[in-house]
Amino acid sequence: MVIVTGLSGAGKTQALRCLEDMGYFCVDNLPPTLIPKFAELCAQTNRSINNIALVVDIRGGEFFQSLSEVLGQLEQGGIEYEILFLEASDEVLVRRYKESRRRHPLGTHGEVLRNIREERVLLEEVRGRAGKIIDTSNLKPQELKDKLADLFGGEGDNSQLLITVISFGFKYGIPMDSDLVIDVRFLPNPYYDPAMRLLSGNEPIVRDFVFNSPVTTAFMDKFTDLVEFLIPCYIEEGKTTLMIAIGCTGGMHRSVALANRLGDVLRGKDYRVTVSHRDIGRVG
Repeated sequence: MVIVTGLSGAGKTQALRCLEDMGYFCVDNLPPTLIPKFAELCAQTNRSINNIALVVDIRGGEFFQSLSEVLGQLEQGGIEYEILFLEASDEVLVRRYKESRRRHPLGTHGEVLRNIREERVLLEEVRGRAGKIIDTSNLKPQELKDKLADLFGGEGDNSQLLITVISFGFKYGIPMDSDLVIDVRFLPNPYYDPAMRLLSGNEPIVRDFVFNSPVTTAFMDKFTDLVEFLIPCYIEEGKTTLMIAIGCTGGMHRSVALANRLGDVLRGKDYRVTVSHRDIGRVG
């Protein structure tokens, strides 16, 4: 459990989005008194929820005052937690509030700087208990994301990118959310063999027909090299999902066989990969 707290405007919402991308179950502005019950519910659910991130801050009003007591309850119950405290300089926080035109949670008056300083006093105790403190004054969103990945991400960068390989037929249109689109209509087509026309690229006879071509073998080597070159670049840029769409005429034979092969290769590199075939069995 990661309890995200800190100064308003320091980037808690951005941090929560980053943790969600890393697979954390995230809840914003949860009253502290509900944390033990929430942890209990997560432990009892059939869904495997191993990582939780909660934003708890002064927006909770009088509920926030019970945070110290609740943390003691978590410790007594054997629930492990980590406090992530985000802060920034007064100058930066004032500028961010002026740019966003939002009111400070303590904004009973119009002096933003005064509100920020009052909030610092209120958060002194929880800051002292924080195991991780990040000053976001000079951090870009991607730099914050990198810091959070180092602190709370899984082993290796591969866990940060979910790759979907999808086969499709050009006659039905390109998948709308594709990142990379590859046209393999130049490869030998099993459709013209009556014995394979009604089969799909999942069948060994169709797969072998497609890959027995030297053109297919040469293309697959070059295509795989390109994808393996691009993936680390996408991870470094902060991309969390990648859809690779491979298309042939009807989405039944060539694209299916190549999508399966690419998925097998990438899984062998320990990437998180799913393979789907959009147009198998489609008629018309």
